[in-house]
Amino acid sequence: MDYILEMREIIKEFGALRANDRVNLKVKRGEIHALLGENGAGKTTLMNILYGLYQPTSGEIIFEGRLVKITSPREAIELGIGMVHQHFMLIPALTVAENIILGMKAGPGGLLDLKQAATRIKELSHQYGLDVDPYAKVWQLSVGQQQRVEIVKALYRGARLLILDEPTAVLTPQEVRELFRVLKQFTREGHTVIFISHKLDEVMSLCDRVTVLRAGRVVGTVETSKTSKEELARMMVGREVFFKVDKKPCCPGEVILELKGVEALDNKGLKALKGISFSLYRGEILGIAGVDGNGQSELVEVITGLRKAIAGKVFLKGQDITNLPPRKILEQNVAHIPEDRHLRGLVMEMSIKENLILQTYYQQPFSKGFILDWKTIKEHACRLIKEYDVRALSEEVPVKNLSGGNQQKVILAREVCRQPELLIAMHPTRGLDVGATEYIHRRLVEERDRGAAVLLISTELDEVLSLSDRIAVLYEGEIMGIVPGGEVDIEELGLMMAGSRRKVAC
Repeated sequence: MDYILEMREIIKEFGALRANDRVNLKVKRGEIHALLGENGAGKTTLMNILYGLYQPTSGEIIFEGRLVKITSPREAIELGIGMVHQHFMLIPALTVAENIILGMKAGPGGLLDLKQAATRIKELSHQYGLDVDPYAKVWQLSVGQQQRVEIVKALYRGARLLILDEPTAVLTPQEVRELFRVLKQFTREGHTVIFISHKLDEVMSLCDRVTVLRAGRVVGTVETSKTSKEELARMMVGREVFFKVDKKPCCPGEVILELKGVEALDNKGLKALKGISFSLYRGEILGIAGVDGNGQSELVEVITGLRKAIAGKVFLKGQDITNLPPRKILEQNVAHIPEDRHLRGLVMEMSIKENLILQTYYQQPFSKGFILDWKTIKEHACRLIKEYDVRALSEEVPVKNLSGGNQQKVILAREVCRQPELLIAMHPTRGLDVGATEYIHRRLVEERDRGAAVLLISTELDEVLSLSDRIAVLYEGEIMGIVPGGEVDIEELGLMMAGSRRKVAC
């Protein structure tokens, strides 16, 4: 058997935490090999060891038939190993070409030849069907385009084994299909891909074999042609996973949120929202569907006070809250699960207990005047960690040390424990495993049943269809129509997502 990679008996310990526990992984040359597991199962840690970002506590790596010791990403790159991280490693102010050659050895005279690099980038782009402009600034690119840059960067540096960590977490369905086409072409040329993902449908359709990790250990390696999505889910979480949310019919009450003719500009000064009008009722989930980048971020930012509306009104229980400061809006019993948990959801250097009071630290019982009551804060944190099943050694752990799923649970706990009347959840399960996704879906439905109005914004169509009582489709800043969640015509929904307006709204 021709294996390009063998990782043998890998152990990685962070103090008392054993992230990888005697992991054995074999990857065949020319295959797409999935690494599957819950958040915190040890997948990214294992690949960071392979890429030289971490050193194993013990164990060995065989690459292309020889024993190697990889002490840095530079050594991994020189061996022919490339990695595209979940959070891209690009400098926004630099061009694509500058980012790609950054850190590489200079040519004669100590200079890097940007023109030659740009020519090679265009060749690779053409070879793999990747639309990349070497002279564009990274900050001008969409998330999908930035990922292409990361892939081209790895190819430019001669990667024969390409590691992708949650590569589809921030991509549109069209970009996902394009990525899969590129990966299949890459492997047809004899190269190899390790694909870290939580999305079982993608793993089943793309990958040849799957290695499943649970709690740092290998549960097993199976061929996708000989398994099922349900079996993989059982291997991941150790129990049956329900992919469909069990919810009773909604009983909508009074109007909680109302938008009338709302308009707003994006960061480039272009109109991102164009006459948005809808109502959201107590006790319902209104899903906002659409391809990412059609005004979803600006919509949430206007409602939460993070972006100014240039026209129209936002009402909360009949009260005009248009362009109020974010704190004033949140104090009116509004909760917000932001789209980027690192940028707006958490302070990564702070502990779990500190992050759990970010919205309420200045209020009783957590504060007495200017003095924080740390005993009460600790009790509050311990209760929420237990209730929301946050996997951590203690409430003192910095949230940067948690897995993505556990970071999301911290945000969910902080927002939901205030029992909001309006809960705005944007991409609440982005990058999460099936177990964490199932948990968060259940909590959102529980909030609806408690009487909260839930605004769900997601590019995951399955998520919107599963949870929503009504679905509004957003396209280029306009609502194309609103349809009942239980009577959705998928074809009609797809047409609206592509810009076809529905004649009758509900």
